[in-house]
Amino acid sequence: MSRFAIENLFGMKGFNIAWYGVIIGLGILLGVVLACYRANKSGYESDLIFDFMIIALPVAIICARLYYVSFEWEAYANNPLKIFAIREGGLAIYGGVIGGFLSAIVFCKINKFSLLKLIDLVIPSLVLGQAIGRWGNFMNQEAYGELITNTKLQFFPYGVYIKAVSEWHQATFFYESMWNIILLILLLIIARKTKKNGILLATYFIGYGLGRLIIEGFRTDSLYLFGNIRVSQMLSLLLVIGGCILARFIMKRKIPVNDYNGKYLNHK
Repeated sequence: MSRFAIENLFGMKGFNIAWYGVIIGLGILLGVVLACYRANKSGYESDLIFDFMIIALPVAIICARLYYVSFEWEAYANNPLKIFAIREGGLAIYGGVIGGFLSAIVFCKINKFSLLKLIDLVIPSLVLGQAIGRWGNFMNQEAYGELITNTKLQFFPYGVYIKAVSEWHQATFFYESMWNIILLILLLIIARKTKKNGILLATYFIGYGLGRLIIEGFRTDSLYLFGNIRVSQMLSLLLVIGGCILARFIMKRKIPVNDYNGKYLNHK
């Protein structure tokens, strides 16, 4: 039995499903369920989330892959078809987030729906998906940190044993997963306490950006912009700064949101 895939699914020889894909799929499914629940509680039909996901999901996956490949082009230059081997890993979260935001802009423009309202509805789902998705890195034996030579520290969850190199490394995938769960709880608490438009987006920018900024420093597989500048740390810093600016703006004044009377409104 392979730790990377479910082999011979339904008794069909050669029909294998990668655990990485299963876990990513689970994260998406639970994220959609949470988003639908929150949309219904806010007076909107679940179709709002379903229709948005029809656009956002493929765009996010494509952007996540293109983001990763663009910084690792040397690994694909001689065999471009490997770009489509997503089951092997290589989806960058920041690329997916960018794709999701672009999709939200287009969706809201077409449907005349508030962009900030939609983002605040789906941000907790994004964080939930990220928390679950990091376990796909565990199954693929990737996204780990520095080598652990102290035998007293060679235990999970501080470390993870990487079979490919027969070494213990820092379990950075786990650190980020737990950080995302804490952030998710914080977002849901804030959502109950305040109805300020955009506050969940600002919290996500600050919270995720800060966590990723720190955790990325431990990883050994980071994508680099130039020299020792890690792409994700640079973007994380920009997120934190942007989140602080947005939060300050929101606290000082209320961001207006146009009334919505379209097809996604729940009239029950």
